[in-house]
Amino acid sequence: MSATPHKNRASRRVLAAAAGLATVGALVAAMPADAQSLGNGQAHHEPANTVDVQLLSFNDLHGNLEPPAGSAGTVTEKQADGTTKTIPAGGVEYLASSLRAARQGHPFSITAAGGDMVGASPLLSGLFHDEPTIEALNKIKLDVTTVGNHEFDEGATELARLQNGGCHPVEGCYEKGTKFQGADFPYLAANVTDEKTGKPILKPYTVWKKNGVKIGFIGVTLEGTPNIVTANGVKGLKFHDEIETVNKYAKELDQQGVKSIVALIHEGGAPASTSYNYGCDSPGAGDGISGPIVDIAKGISPKVDALITGHTHQAYVCTVPDPAGNPRLVTSASSFGKLYTDTTLTYDRRTKDIVRTSVKSSSSSNPTSANHVVTRDQPKATDMTALIARWNTLAAPIANRPQGYISADINGRGSTAPEKPLGNLIADAQLEGLAPADKGGAVVAFMNPGGIRADLVYKSTGNEGDGVVTYGESFTVQPFTNMMNVVDLTGAQLIAALQQQVSGSNEASPKILQVSKGLTYTLDMTKTGAARVVVDTIKLNGAAIDPAKTYRVAMNEFLAGGGDGFAALGQGTNKLVGPSDLDLFNAYLSAHSSAAAPLAPPATDRITVVQ
Repeated sequence: MSATPHKNRASRRVLAAAAGLATVGALVAAMPADAQSLGNGQAHHEPANTVDVQLLSFNDLHGNLEPPAGSAGTVTEKQADGTTKTIPAGGVEYLASSLRAARQGHPFSITAAGGDMVGASPLLSGLFHDEPTIEALNKIKLDVTTVGNHEFDEGATELARLQNGGCHPVEGCYEKGTKFQGADFPYLAANVTDEKTGKPILKPYTVWKKNGVKIGFIGVTLEGTPNIVTANGVKGLKFHDEIETVNKYAKELDQQGVKSIVALIHEGGAPASTSYNYGCDSPGAGDGISGPIVDIAKGISPKVDALITGHTHQAYVCTVPDPAGNPRLVTSASSFGKLYTDTTLTYDRRTKDIVRTSVKSSSSSNPTSANHVVTRDQPKATDMTALIARWNTLAAPIANRPQGYISADINGRGSTAPEKPLGNLIADAQLEGLAPADKGGAVVAFMNPGGIRADLVYKSTGNEGDGVVTYGESFTVQPFTNMMNVVDLTGAQLIAALQQQVSGSNEASPKILQVSKGLTYTLDMTKTGAARVVVDTIKLNGAAIDPAKTYRVAMNEFLAGGGDGFAALGQGTNKLVGPSDLDLFNAYLSAHSSAAAPLAPPATDRITVVQ
């Protein structure tokens, strides 16, 4: 999910540590055509020649060590009668227990991730530049992950520190006498090269070996990473095509005699249902999934046996035909450590390849791959409980400070509507803080939806009491600590920006800006492209936007740089740099709420949507 990135500030560390593990199920892969042609799908050798390798995977952990609060901490399960049930899930105490239990009885077991393990993390990890998440993943025994876009939030130098260890260059070591050791597992970045040398900034692939079994892993992030990360985070780096990169290294591995290959891809799709156990191979293979991963899967060499994916925070286990027409698993395990994928790869010791008998997804009666819920009714992993307690003690003086009071949940990340109550609250806070003439003179504020990382939840998450918003909770909503900008834009540029929400790179998956009070317009989703924005309905405080007039517009530095496909917002002039988005948000909560008069969720009546 795209989100506003941040600079190197302690208060905004966000490496989505466990999240990056793309779903494991994808690994089932490319069985040779001759093996497939045997009517029963069995290869021509004795079972003793094959070994079942367990592939466990997850993705988009985003440093969620504690169970995510509110709707962000639930998964939807489809029941036999067609109804759905909501199940609380996630938290590394439970993720560790789930993975450890799943490994029992599997001598050949690999745990892999699909990127965004860190970045946009809650305060417990973000405050410490995601060192706690890397430590947790080491204890969970993650074997490998690809980088995701959020691994670049603080730039390539900080990513290298997370891999190699060493204390933070500015803040030093967080615990006396303890030096950060770095990740025990390799971060793969096959399609991210140094502009000067042309070489990958981290290993492009790794080979897992045990008792003669060899499986190669290639890791890539989405080619569009520079569009969804601040410019400082990707400075000096080049991002390459996912298909070309994976195919190049699959050929290289094949030439080295590594015939079993799994691709970890931080890019994903959208299944037709939000239920984690939805069968996306209905009515045909891959019919129930759409989005960038479908074309990527269809273009990746048959040498690759399975794809573990991420980025979209969705749950799916599908088979998408490879270029040779054979079924191949493509999996993703939601986000925040709420699910893990369990995939069985049958390894042929003679061919050294994965046997694709009949690749079966979670919708089949005897699945080769399926997603499983990380439930919270299982025993907690005691080493994770201790890790959380240790870092919480360090974070407590900052995390527990009350910032304001709310009367009910104010949904942001958990809202599927184009206009979100928490989005309105954040935009209003930005406008109020930057409207005074000496603060920028803003008349309207825009917030990118991907930068809203959580909900504000009424129920107490610690001992602060119901309705109290702590610094830790407000940080979890806006963890990037982006600096605010106020710029001059013409009315024509404002209109163009609103059109860019639903056209160009955002047409297939609209990114609806959250707008401050006073801006109203109609979005007609029955139309296509820019025409979805009904231009003559756009009004600011009741007056039509004048294309020739200049307006002072507030937004975070990510949007002001044209991020998320908003080129028009990157054309601003006369820039004034203000406080951080988090500071303005906390100031607004403090000014507009008290224990006696808590803040109610704002109405969502600014954008009229025609479906």
